[in-house]
Amino acid sequence: MKRNNKKLALLGLLALLSSLPAAAGGGRRPAEEVRVPKVQIAILLDNSGSMSGLINQARTQLWRIVNEFTGAKQRGQPVRLELALYEYGERVKRISHFTQDLDKISSELFSLGIRGGDEYCGQVIQSATRELEWSGNPDDLKLIYIAGNEPFTQGPVHYKEAISEAKKKGILVNAIHCGGEDPTWRDGAAYAGGNFLMINHNAQVAQIVAPQDAEIARLGAEMNKTYLGYGAAGSASATRQAMQDKAAESAAPAAAAERAVAKSSGLYVNSTWDLVDGLKDGTVKLDQVREDDLPAEMRKMTKAEREAYISEKAKERAEIQKKIATLNEDRKRFLAEESTKRPAEASFDSEMLKSVREQGEARAFSF
Repeated sequence: MKRNNKKLALLGLLALLSSLPAAAGGGRRPAEEVRVPKVQIAILLDNSGSMSGLINQARTQLWRIVNEFTGAKQRGQPVRLELALYEYGERVKRISHFTQDLDKISSELFSLGIRGGDEYCGQVIQSATRELEWSGNPDDLKLIYIAGNEPFTQGPVHYKEAISEAKKKGILVNAIHCGGEDPTWRDGAAYAGGNFLMINHNAQVAQIVAPQDAEIARLGAEMNKTYLGYGAAGSASATRQAMQDKAAESAAPAAAAERAVAKSSGLYVNSTWDLVDGLKDGTVKLDQVREDDLPAEMRKMTKAEREAYISEKAKERAEIQKKIATLNEDRKRFLAEESTKRPAEASFDSEMLKSVREQGEARAFSF
């Protein structure tokens, strides 16, 4: 009997010890998944007849806005940037859901037409609030930037009703008025707890050309050769990538350089169509890609040859990205010095970036 009691006591002790958490330094705990902080920005643009200047500013300054987030972190963790786009000149229309596909956003901006004359601010804010997949994490940064020039009170949905819905989801609405003071836009921003910003949308924003711009843009185009399009979207997406290079170049030399810098960053992700990015983040497994969906030059390769080929392209890309990063450090110093010599004019990107920094820092984001 005593032997059985001792045996039972020993088994009970072992069960108890096994249920306790591992002590520091003694035992291994499962690795915890690191949360990736999100920055979600919905851009709502009035594209009525008087807004061509606003659309042009958004097109040329997109990549500068993106580059603000290349080094952004929250509590030491790099951020994931997601952009969405709406137009509301003729009617409220969602152009893009939240996406990391920055070429898609750029392509849509350059395709955006000028039309209409009914600018319903409340309705477009409500649509963006309801239709987009906003993060449920209160630590993420969730922002709406609405830009236009007609009274904020127009349309079937009152702006206070729409903003109240946004606030319940932790979304901060910011108003960019294209023109001077406007009490309806100021009141909308105040009700939201966001920023009221004023810009001259028709101003030709000064483009400072840096000595490094041409080489950075050249390297950005060279980097396209390291992309390996797969699946149905592969060829079309590679073509779109090259087209957005040309679109940025035609808009302004500085825009082409800013785009190349963005392409060299971790925010430029093309996992849905590029094998290098797809394998890197686990979106795709090489042995699950059909031969017909591979790039033509890879179809007759062995598995080992394919893996080596992708690895070589990844290496080439990393080398180009490193060169761009080095040139960009010199470029930033040059631009900072030149900016002190000329007056700055409030533009779509400058006002938006000031606002993003202020609101991000309030939520432990650093830039």
